[in-house]
Amino acid sequence: MSSCCLQGFRWEGKPQGHETQVNDQNCYVTGNDSDVAIIVIHDLYGWTFPNIRLLADHYAAELGATVYVPDFFGGVVLPPTIISNPAEWHKLDLPNFMERNSKAVRGPEMKALARFLRTKHRRIGAIGFCYGGWAVFQLGGQSAGDDGPLVDCISAAHPTFLEKEEMSDVAVPVQMIAPEKDPKFTEELKAFALLEIPKRGVPFDYQYFPGLEHGFAVRGNRQDEDETKGLERAMRAAVSWFREWLVAGRG
Repeated sequence: MSSCCLQGFRWEGKPQGHETQVNDQNCYVTGNDSDVAIIVIHDLYGWTFPNIRLLADHYAAELGATVYVPDFFGGVVLPPTIISNPAEWHKLDLPNFMERNSKAVRGPEMKALARFLRTKHRRIGAIGFCYGGWAVFQLGGQSAGDDGPLVDCISAAHPTFLEKEEMSDVAVPVQMIAPEKDPKFTEELKAFALLEIPKRGVPFDYQYFPGLEHGFAVRGNRQDEDETKGLERAMRAAVSWFREWLVAGRG
């Protein structure tokens, strides 16, 4: 992990959902629809970060879906105030934190939650930001479960830890939200995505954001006009994607 995974801004607003247990896992839940569900997989700031909950509220309101933000860090969260205090970042033991929240540790939890939600909802989508970007590809991969993908479509915003093999395995409609400046979703990975994902035979929407940086879609500066336009465009793009591949599939 690097500073790009911590830098950003905390947004104003009061989340409208509630905290509960879903399949023995802590979740923020917003909206109430038995048909369509969306799993939002958080960034380094975790499931309690106000920005991720405000995004979940937005998806629930715009799509009429039930939106889940699960805790995939085992109850540990970074204090949201640290986002505006870079001088404190050196105190974080991020290597140890990420070892405790590796793919091998959290991947099975994510898949278990998706399997459980499939028993409650007919259509399921997943969107991941930064840390959560690799996870949605695993949920939407052909090898995700015995019967293939565990969700019906995915969106990944400036993913971290995403590997070529995960992109090559994707088997559901996939959207990528890609800023120009991103040390985690590198130029090499962007080129691979543009070349290889279309070969998978699934609908593919590549959204490119010139001038913007890693983290903008979940931690963008609301006081900066360009970042505000970019993060709002990213929100609209995700809503449009889920509307097409989840909501339009109700019938």
